[in-house]
Amino acid sequence: MLEGNTINYDGRGHLLGHLAALVAKQVLLGHKVVVVRCERINISGNFYHNKLKYLAFLRKRMNTNPSRGPYHFRAPATLDRLKRKRMVVPAALKIVRLKPSSKFAVLGRLAHEVGWKYQAITATL
Repeated sequence: MLEGNTINYDGRGHLLGHLAALVAKQVLLGHKVVVVRCERINISGNFYHNKLKYLAFLRKRMNTNPSRGPYHFRAPATLDRLKRKRMVVPAALKIVRLKPSSKFAVLGRLAHEVGWKYQAITATL
């Protein structure tokens, strides 16, 4: 949906990497991008592996003064922003589609498991 210079994406059912590629391309073209329902974005791979990968990321900190960062966010919208930040060059991006038989995790459940407190509130919306 295009409103002026703003593009709105519904994150429900999208694969995280594919949505990040779409958003990165629109940002490079100069559009403002808003992603709604980030908690329903799918991540390829099983839930346990994705959780271990994110928990390993949470353990990274500065040795001498941990209050200086890095700061680790737990909300689904900020997890989606981190994926866009690590986006590779589009020509080097390997396209992998999520098959119905493939395992996948939902971003909202992953965020809830690592400390996001608002899963019940967004489920009622």
